[in-house]
Amino acid sequence: MIIEVNPKKLDMRMKQPIGYVFGIKPDSYLYLRAFPLCGILIEDCCQRKDGLHMEKPQMELWYTERQTPNHGITTKINKTLHHEVTDFQSLDVIETEQFGNMLVLDGMVMTTDIDEFVYHEMITHIAMNTHPNPKNVLVVGGGDGGVIREILKHPSVEKAVLAEIDGGVIEASKKYFPEIATGLFGDARVDIQVADGIKHIAENKNKYDVIMVDSTEPVGPAVGLFEKGFYEGIREALKEDGIMVAQTESPWFNRDLIRRVFADLSATFLITRLYTASIPTYPSGLWSFTIGSKKYDPLDVDVRELPLLNTKYYRPEIHKTVFELPQFVRELTVKEEK
Repeated sequence: MIIEVNPKKLDMRMKQPIGYVFGIKPDSYLYLRAFPLCGILIEDCCQRKDGLHMEKPQMELWYTERQTPNHGITTKINKTLHHEVTDFQSLDVIETEQFGNMLVLDGMVMTTDIDEFVYHEMITHIAMNTHPNPKNVLVVGGGDGGVIREILKHPSVEKAVLAEIDGGVIEASKKYFPEIATGLFGDARVDIQVADGIKHIAENKNKYDVIMVDSTEPVGPAVGLFEKGFYEGIREALKEDGIMVAQTESPWFNRDLIRRVFADLSATFLITRLYTASIPTYPSGLWSFTIGSKKYDPLDVDVRELPLLNTKYYRPEIHKTVFELPQFVRELTVKEEK
């Protein structure tokens, strides 16, 4: 096997020189595309001297997301279905053996066919079932459409606005994740805006009953979605009894971030609660969400009155139990003594 290394360096997102691009020589098999910030994607490719593809040899292909400097998750892949570099990030859709199609942004797994329902149900229904009558709902990020799909299961909803900064994510999701993106195909209640969520929040006051921050990890265009000023803007964009919820990363790998976000939301909202869910393709498999509420406490909900939704993970009986945290996670919500 022969590979040719191009010394030209390229970062797929920032377009700055930090990684290597590999190509293939005639009669060789292998194509590597490197994401040095987050992980490595290996794509199979064959080349003959006449430029035609030759029959692929038997070779296993694996994708690795490096989740910390010392830990990663690896899954077997069949092929890359889509690759592009948008104005904001690198975007890949890969077909995997274990999890079906997988959406990868800047080398980080965002969602998969198999386990997507956990994340989308848990970021949505806790807040939606805590508010007694959510009519106007905003999703910041969430271009895959999964949160919109779950929101539309609530009959009280009159308008669901999606503010996604990267239109490429929306289009890729429609094509490769149609079961996730069902709410993005013409429902009259849905307003899709390819727009900066931070700017949208700043331009709207006293408008929404529920706001959901379905962001990527706090890098690139998502950094501002984890800052106190953004949460203060959300408070102003919510109605007087509004609720917000945000994904807040892994209690194993992002403890400082969770502690900071919880403190910022506690300083911004009357009620703040942290809860978790198990998502196998996310770093550590344990994921957190944080609610900020102006009036309603999710722990005051009468679960006997909650509707039975068409869900796979969320059900009324766990509405409160998800707030029963392991001690090491609960400690992240306790104000530190100075």
